[in-house]
Amino acid sequence: MARVICIANSKGGVGKTTTAVNLGAYLARLGRRVLLIDFDPQANASSALGHRFNDESKNIYHAVTGSAEVDGELVRQSDFWNYHFIPSHPNLAGLLVELVAHPDREYLLRRFINKIRHHYDYIVIDSPPSLSLLTINGLVASDEVLVPVQAEYYSLEGLTQLLDTIEMIRGNLKHDLKIAGAVITMHDKRERLSREISGNLRKHFPAHVFDVEIPRAVSLAEAPSFGKTILGHEPGSAGALAYERLAREVIAFEDRYKAPEDFGDFNNLV
Repeated sequence: MARVICIANSKGGVGKTTTAVNLGAYLARLGRRVLLIDFDPQANASSALGHRFNDESKNIYHAVTGSAEVDGELVRQSDFWNYHFIPSHPNLAGLLVELVAHPDREYLLRRFINKIRHHYDYIVIDSPPSLSLLTINGLVASDEVLVPVQAEYYSLEGLTQLLDTIEMIRGNLKHDLKIAGAVITMHDKRERLSREISGNLRKHFPAHVFDVEIPRAVSLAEAPSFGKTILGHEPGSAGALAYERLAREVIAFEDRYKAPEDFGDFNNLV
């Protein structure tokens, strides 16, 4: 039965999609059967895995609305045999309007995932950079949340907003939603602010931040333009080694549990 992980942060540009795509790749590289669900209408994760868009092809919109069967046209093969993905499409944004009057609108993705989770060891959800109903669907469908936190102050504000949303979901929609932890992204040890934020996060919340820090790297930024993960693009690079470490940490801490309130107040870290 798959462990379902939502990659989420309400702030964009923090390495959310990069983390989703490359974490999935390295979980597969380490022998796990992995499905990535691109649940962001921007569909950047789909592009990063080499998907070419066709308005006639099936995507996650059709899956959650029940208008597509689970087959090879919906579930795509990446460059790795045990790493599959379901692409997104800009039309997913229209689902927000359609869901307004739906009685179980927060549970559509969860219901779909329950049909397929026995085929995989991990299902990774790339959620939108917002706290919309799509993101709530991603969180409710998940066992836990992994939060990419860019080493800058405004990313901490996005984290605070997300934790408030998680607390609401735990109280009303999914009481056992866990937090896997925060992973520091776009870290540059040469920059003072980057070092301060990393140090303060680890000082105040040592058990809640993954050991690995994802570096700011050109190779990570350019890999999606080739339709590749960092594993397929530059497997020996610092970014690739960092995501392999993250995947190993995720596997190692499968039973770790973090309640939202344990994170405390991030407002005074910098």
